[in-house]
Amino acid sequence: MSETTVKQFAETLNTPVDKLLEQLEAAGSKIKSADETISEEQKKSLLAYLQKSHGGDEATGPKKITLSRTKKSTLSVTSSEGKKKSVQVAVKKKRTYVKRSSEEVEKLAAEEEAARQAEEEARRKAEEEAKRKAEAEAEAKRKAEEEAKRKAEAEAEAKRKAEEEAKRKAEETGKTAKQDKGQAKKPKKSVEKVKQKIEKQLEEKQEPEEKVVKADPNKPAKPMSLRDFEEKSGPNKRRKKKKGKKKTSDADLVAKAFEEKNKRGGASKKKVYQAPDNMKKHGFKKPTDTIIHDVQIPEAITVGELAKAMAVKAPELMKAMMKVGVMATVNQSIDQETASLIVEEMGHNPVLVNENAMEEAALSEAMTDEGDGKPRAPVVTIMGHVDHGKTSLLDYIRASHVATGEAGGITQHIGAYHVETERGMVTFLDTPGHAAFTSMRARGAEVTDIVILIVAADDGVMPQTIEAVQHAKAAGVPMIVAVNKIDKPEADADRVKNELSQHDVIPEDWGGDVQFVNVSAKSGEGVDNLLESILLQSELLELTAVDEGAAKGFVIEARLDKGRGAVASILVQKGQLHKGDILLAGTHYGRVRALLDENGQNIESAGPSIPVEVLGLSGVPVAGDEAAVVADERTARDIADRRETKQREEFQARQQKAKLENMFANMGSDEGTKQLNVIIKADVQGSVEALSKSLTDLATDEVEVKVISSGVGGIKETDVSLAAASSAVIIGFNVRADGTARKVAEKEAVEIRYYSVIYEAIEDVKAALSGMLSPESRQEIIGLAEVRDVFKSPKLGAIAGCMVVEGVVRRHSPIRVLRDNVVIYEGELESLRRYKDDVNEVRKDMECGIGVKNYNDVKPGDQIEVFEVFEVKRTL
Repeated sequence: MSETTVKQFAETLNTPVDKLLEQLEAAGSKIKSADETISEEQKKSLLAYLQKSHGGDEATGPKKITLSRTKKSTLSVTSSEGKKKSVQVAVKKKRTYVKRSSEEVEKLAAEEEAARQAEEEARRKAEEEAKRKAEAEAEAKRKAEEEAKRKAEAEAEAKRKAEEEAKRKAEETGKTAKQDKGQAKKPKKSVEKVKQKIEKQLEEKQEPEEKVVKADPNKPAKPMSLRDFEEKSGPNKRRKKKKGKKKTSDADLVAKAFEEKNKRGGASKKKVYQAPDNMKKHGFKKPTDTIIHDVQIPEAITVGELAKAMAVKAPELMKAMMKVGVMATVNQSIDQETASLIVEEMGHNPVLVNENAMEEAALSEAMTDEGDGKPRAPVVTIMGHVDHGKTSLLDYIRASHVATGEAGGITQHIGAYHVETERGMVTFLDTPGHAAFTSMRARGAEVTDIVILIVAADDGVMPQTIEAVQHAKAAGVPMIVAVNKIDKPEADADRVKNELSQHDVIPEDWGGDVQFVNVSAKSGEGVDNLLESILLQSELLELTAVDEGAAKGFVIEARLDKGRGAVASILVQKGQLHKGDILLAGTHYGRVRALLDENGQNIESAGPSIPVEVLGLSGVPVAGDEAAVVADERTARDIADRRETKQREEFQARQQKAKLENMFANMGSDEGTKQLNVIIKADVQGSVEALSKSLTDLATDEVEVKVISSGVGGIKETDVSLAAASSAVIIGFNVRADGTARKVAEKEAVEIRYYSVIYEAIEDVKAALSGMLSPESRQEIIGLAEVRDVFKSPKLGAIAGCMVVEGVVRRHSPIRVLRDNVVIYEGELESLRRYKDDVNEVRKDMECGIGVKNYNDVKPGDQIEVFEVFEVKRTL
């Protein structure tokens, strides 16, 4: 244990060292200086001494503690001489606390308990006395009421007798009136006065007592009805005016009844009325607690509707939205997730509403997979690069010639074919191979069971081949590679395997899981092996589908036929699609008027894996939409309208977002992006989609293609009017303009371009965009002159005598003045002379005089560089 000196102990106790030494000496410790150590025994003896000096001992502690406090303040007082001086005032307060013994504490507790019991006894007696007194008062009051009632009955009896006496006297008076007519009038009048007086007294007696409150200083006035209060205290109250009497107000009427002495010294009782309780209550009660609402939030809701649902003002909601980083106007729609975040931020409970509940309920029959699944035909999609023989191979299988009917010899539509083979039925989907039809290939991979990848043996793997592999892997479907054109001399099947293996497509003979089949679409070599591989793969997949109940399918392609209206190619995936069913496809619906197979023949129904053309829809659906049969036309119309409204809101939201993004993007630029407006009309929906995407992808930072409108069908007058209003070019893909549209186009000078091959349309639009690009400027140095001397001319200023050392100096070309190979001035020539003659150009190794326009600081040794600016056209 470390030793403690007296000085350290004094610092710990916050006590002066001298005082501590005195206390130690008084306690019996022999310590003389502050540097000596103090032991624990000395500390204990010091503690015992201090406790004893304060009135206690070691066992019980101090019995009495005295606390003193001195409070000093300064007062400003005025002396007899009028001077102010400050006086220090010290107020000393001393308080002593005595520690009581346990006997004293018990005695005080007993005294407090006795006092409390005495107080309770007194209070109980007072309550009994008050109760007894109240009962006595109630009994006296009851007796007084009985006495008053008895007196009232006696008075009524006396008045009844008086009335009978008056009636008898009136009869006698009537008999006397026959003798003297002149004297008969006076008794009649007196009888009428007496009768009126009696009726008035009876009315006063019959008046309900609860309307009048008698004067009772200890009893509050009884409330009266609202109608009686308005009659008594309202502005239309009839009141007798007495001379010299002060007019009373409504406040006096509502006050308690009181007695006052009249002028004669007698006591008169005033009738005073109290207002009803419903007039005393305030009409509005301010809510004291925060009201938390359950806010129902659909998938899209406007800011105004959200504010109304939360019972807040729209500006307050917009401020809360700004705090979380959301900028929106009152009429702008916001998504469900953002609205839920804002509702929680404002302290309410968001309730997410599924707007598709009705749609799911209506389509529940088509969506369920209840029923016995039966084997179905596989849906096979043929994919690959353009001109690798996809359609030719399918033609051989179908024993037809489809490719000869396609523009440019390439497939531009997604086709569905139902083929009966010796080994079973197979449904083929033929997708285009051009780069523009990426989305169509993706749709084909989504609905397919097996993908056949066609690769030309003489061409190898191409960009669209890689893209088809990516689509197949993304869809998670098995793939079979058909190496086509194997009969050509330059065919190399091993090259195809090597190139595909780089994209994780490993052949079976190399240890992979992908079948490779060598075929020839021209000679038919290997086609049977390909069909056998397809059916073997379908058996491994164990493809089944429910062939009963409501049909469900997928829109492969859609177009607008002039004679038949909207025609949609649908691949049935489950159920049976019958003629006359109500079909819902995207935002369009209708009753199926006819079902056609791929050869154009009418059929009555179609089952799973059967592609059909459907007639009777209200419009052209978007390729890729789901098609399902619903119960009735009303349900189909409601769902279609809801989907259309949702699409319109999403489009407006995207448009608003694009406007904001363009505004911030163009804020720093001097010129905005140049736009080429186009209107696209095509024969089928897939071509519209492919053209729109391909043309939009041509956009750069300077130019872009804006599709004003797109649709399926011929070019109408409305399309031409829209093009004239928006300065757009109309692109017709496999469609033509009618006579009226041609006349309007000629009148309005609207350009209509017709195409049948998609890449021709893309190339023309690309060339038009290249023409809209700003030309690129290039500078070429054509001459260099060296300043030998400078001559001053009073008319022309400084004239530089120069020698042309390179090229040629032309008078109207721009120049630069160089000093030590640094450009110090850029401008143009004011004069170019050779001797005294003005010349247009001076060639190499010839002397000349040059006057620089607006610059006179030319010095010997400077160089004058002459250049020209050339514009070079840019291309995308």
